[in-house]
Amino acid sequence: MAKKNNFSELKPIEELLSVWDVLTPDERQFVKNNFTVHHFKKNEMIHCEGEVPTHMMILAHGKVKVYKEGVGSRSQIIRMLKPGEYFGYRAIIASEPYNTNVTAFEVSVVYMIKADIFISILRHNNAFCYRFLEEMATDLAASDARTVNLTQKHIRGRLAEALLVLRRNYGLEEDGATISIYLSREDLANMSNMTTSNAIRTLSNFVNEQVIAMDGRKLKIIDEDRLRKISKMG
Repeated sequence: MAKKNNFSELKPIEELLSVWDVLTPDERQFVKNNFTVHHFKKNEMIHCEGEVPTHMMILAHGKVKVYKEGVGSRSQIIRMLKPGEYFGYRAIIASEPYNTNVTAFEVSVVYMIKADIFISILRHNNAFCYRFLEEMATDLAASDARTVNLTQKHIRGRLAEALLVLRRNYGLEEDGATISIYLSREDLANMSNMTTSNAIRTLSNFVNEQVIAMDGRKLKIIDEDRLRKISKMG
């Protein structure tokens, strides 16, 4: 059975696994009897590039980043995941090692389903298989769009896009303006394919233009329409 946890707000796996409705009753019970719960500290590695995949994973609580090490050990953040999102399944389906690193950005909880269980259901349940085809197609479209953004937009457009992605993924705090995640300037730079100094300089320009406000790592969106325009124009 799943390991006990101390997170009373954790949703059960049947609420986080969006394909739950296409599983047969026996498959649902099998998953409930065999998934495990894993806790990760802030900055703890969940899996590394080059490792053999062992589990399909679902983020149950917290925030994690998916990234690759580039030239000169410079990181490129590919995605920031929110609770309910899957990861690790592409490498299982492709029968190849992970091609990215995944690290807990804050204290996080991950539900894990063994690779052989995932593949068995994938092979025997057509509706389940089709849902993951849709998932991979959606991820591919997002990856294509991100490639264009990172290679063709000016640094202002790239940073504006990164802030909007964070706002979309994690929402705002009670003031209706502060993004509910605190990133270092280095992480923002790694999301936006720029140097840390360029990220700091561009954030300062956004503050001077009254597009955002900053308080330490807290970022408050003052003029979202302007931010969207900067992102769109690149």
